[in-house]
Amino acid sequence: MPGYAIQNLYQLDKQPDVSALVQDFPVDFFAGVAQLEAGIIVPSPELQARLLQVIASPTYAALHEPHYSVIANPFNLGKQNCTEFVLDVVNSAIYQTADIKVIKANTKAYFSAQPVNVNPFKLMLGSMLSAEVSTSDQQGSPVTATFEKIGEYLRKYDEGSQLLTVMPD
Repeated sequence: MPGYAIQNLYQLDKQPDVSALVQDFPVDFFAGVAQLEAGIIVPSPELQARLLQVIASPTYAALHEPHYSVIANPFNLGKQNCTEFVLDVVNSAIYQTADIKVIKANTKAYFSAQPVNVNPFKLMLGSMLSAEVSTSDQQGSPVTATFEKIGEYLRKYDEGSQLLTVMPD
């Protein structure tokens, strides 16, 4: 199908605690959203070139951790969500490495994660009742990667990156 393709990590419908890498198109990507709004991070031209190299290499698939949690901790291994996967791919490109230990060490050193401000009791119930909510990779107060935090990270460390928000008129 001609057109703009989106590379993404999606939870499996019948196993929400498992994810897969999928290529789809904007019509599919936006089909299930409640509000038609998109945040877009445009990396610098140099980082774009490096990202293309990572995406076209075996590193891209190797960075995928299929054990999914909606609140995956971006600083360690074990669980992953779509934003952590994006962060891992971005850091692979920035540091020009496929070594996940190097990627996670740099994430810990330079990335500021989003605190998950949820009542601990609700979080415990959520992890008991929803397969996609897991705290097994968290230590202390839970944190996760978000679009906003990745945007802040790139504005700080990738001169020339831009953040855009696209909304219907």
